[in-house]
Amino acid sequence: MRQPEIFMSRLRVAPDVVAACSAMLCESERQRAQRFTFDRDRSRFIVARARLRQILAAKLRVDASEIELTNGEKGKPCLAGRFAASTIRFNVSHCEDIAVFAICDGAEVGIDVEAVRPMIDVDEIAARVFSPRETKVLRALDGDSRIRRFFECWTRKEAFIKAVGDGFSYALDRFDVDDARGWHVESFSPAPGFIGAVVTQQS
Repeated sequence: MRQPEIFMSRLRVAPDVVAACSAMLCESERQRAQRFTFDRDRSRFIVARARLRQILAAKLRVDASEIELTNGEKGKPCLAGRFAASTIRFNVSHCEDIAVFAICDGAEVGIDVEAVRPMIDVDEIAARVFSPRETKVLRALDGDSRIRRFFECWTRKEAFIKAVGDGFSYALDRFDVDDARGWHVESFSPAPGFIGAVVTQQS
């Protein structure tokens, strides 16, 4: 089984760190950053993008500013230019000031992270996006266990969609993500109060 590497970064950093991170980005990334209305969101994007470049650069043994990125035909981010033939696959997710990154060599990968928080519409959301079995398991729980299970299932579904690339063509309430054939699904906690999931393609 191919095992992805998972990295976590905090996105709340000092202004001088944001400036150093911005220097790693390409011009189109800087332009994208400027389109954010709020400084907080702009800074989070810059830091997350720079951290991704650093992780990929370490794998490819180049400088972070040399990394070339694009989106595939289905919108999934991938390496481009002289790195287009690389077998390295990656995915990124962020929530509040947490960013998580999954890197896998030779297999598609998806990752998602969410902050665990009280919700009053758990049943309504679950009815739309969880399978009957997943919904049944959720409704058998209560209190904190129920909320945690909701976010575990939610992040697993989201990570699967991102790993597949065209996952939005899936009717999410029609399948159990834990039974997705050819994919390994795993939950993790990148930091207290957060739930993450990573999904990796298996040969």
